[in-house]
Amino acid sequence: MKKFLTLLTVAVTIIVGHGFTNKVSADTTSKEIIINRVYNPNTGEHLFTPSIFEESYLIDIGWQGEGNAFFVPDPTDTGTSSDNGPYLRRLYNPNAGEHFYTASGYEANYLVNHGWKRDFVTIPTAKKGIPAYRLYNPNAKVGSHHYTTSAYERDSLVKMGWKYEGVGFYVLR
Repeated sequence: MKKFLTLLTVAVTIIVGHGFTNKVSADTTSKEIIINRVYNPNTGEHLFTPSIFEESYLIDIGWQGEGNAFFVPDPTDTGTSSDNGPYLRRLYNPNAGEHFYTASGYEANYLVNHGWKRDFVTIPTAKKGIPAYRLYNPNAKVGSHHYTTSAYERDSLVKMGWKYEGVGFYVLR
């Protein structure tokens, strides 16, 4: 069932498109993409998506919408392409039912070679800006990695036993 839902989600995302929501910032003419976060109360996993269609689908099947997680540069805005960082790759572990994000092509390829699947969702990042911290919970079966731009949330999770792995990527806001 999990595999079917994952395949259905990917198919809907590909068929309908990423559903990027572009926003023009008040103080610049740069376009931004809103990345939303949804939460699965059954597994404890947070999922990031640039697709309003994927977000709506997941909410319809029981995930909880958490709203805007962060804003990233729109890669189609050629005026700011020099400010763009690497793409964030989303991977899926079919054995654990977990998603993982990395800006490292090496790390993505390593995980794919060890059974993870490419989720065919990429998220642009900023070359510099607000850090998105990456944390790891050694006690979790699913949702073992967490990403946040909040230093308070990062520090709170570390106090609860999570391992801080550093800055995973950068966002605009």
